[in-house]
Order: sequence, then C-alpha cells, then structure tokens
Amino acid sequence: MARKRKQERGGGTRATVALEREGVAFELHVYDLGRGPTEGSVGEAVAAQLGLAPTVVFKTLLAEVDGAPVCAVVPTAGGLSLKRLAAAAGGKRARMMEPADAERISGYVTGGISPFGQLRALPTFLDQSAMGLGAMLVSAGQRGLQLELRPDALVRVAHARPVEDLGAPR
Repeated sequence: MARKRKQERGGGTRATVALEREGVAFELHVYDLGRGPTEGSVGEAVAAQLGLAPTVVFKTLLAEVDGAPVCAVVPTAGGLSLKRLAAAAGGKRARMMEPADAERISGYVTGGISPFGQLRALPTFLDQSAMGLGAMLVSAGQRGLQLELRPDALVRVAHARPVEDLGAPR
C-alpha cells in the first residue's frame, strides 16, 4: 500500500539532504512495485499506486550531448526528445547514457536517479509542462521513494532550465 510521510530531519538520501540544506518544503511518497509492472511504464504504475495523475510524476534521465553528460527531467508517461535535448544544451547530437555510466556519474542506481544530490552537478533540463503544476514528483534517490515538491524548487535547487516539449510522446 502506498504511504505518504514527512521527511524526518537528520537522515534520508543525498537528494533529501540537498533539499533540506536549501530549505525546500517536500513530502516523500513510498511505493512498492514488487517485481515491477507488467503493462505500461513504471512511472504510470507509480502514479496509479500513489493515486496520482501520471502527468505529475517525472523521471530523471542522464544523457550525453556531444559527449558531455546532461540531466533531463521529463514526464514518465512519455519519452525524451534527444533532438530537443541537444538543441537545449547547445549541441548537435544527444544519446542516452549507458546505465552503468549514469549510475557512476549520479551516484544513484537506475530507477532511483534523482535530479538532486548527484555526485557531479550536471546541466539539467526540465520539461516545461512541469511549470504549470502546483506540485510534481521525482525520484528521491532510491527505488520506491518519490519526492513531491514545487517545480520552481526543482528549477532553483537543480539549476534546471525549463524547455518546451522536451518530453517525446510514446
């Protein structure tokens, strides 16, 4: 069963510690997909388990633009437009980062990569659709844990740049 809980001070993931350090209000949502969903995306399954619209749950993806690592935060219900990501980063070509490289650079396991508290600060790009939301969810830095916060807090703390239509429809 999905639970909602307040973050306790003094513990948590690198993502929650980074948000606390910046004085950002957030809530944690715990979920358990077991062996994972059999239909649809993981993000859609998380949204369903938490009783939320899939449009408020975002995924954090690491990619490379002209060989340089970048971070993209897009709605889970769609994909990532690599062409738009490359343009937003001022590059010519983007490709998804290999999972092992994403884990090494972020310090998080795939499925739990957060835009906050990464081992290396990366240029971060946020799908513009988030800016119209009162709150959004992103990974809290581990599988089974989502952060709920205001999109402007993500922009401020992650130094994210909103980009129109960064997410690609599935």
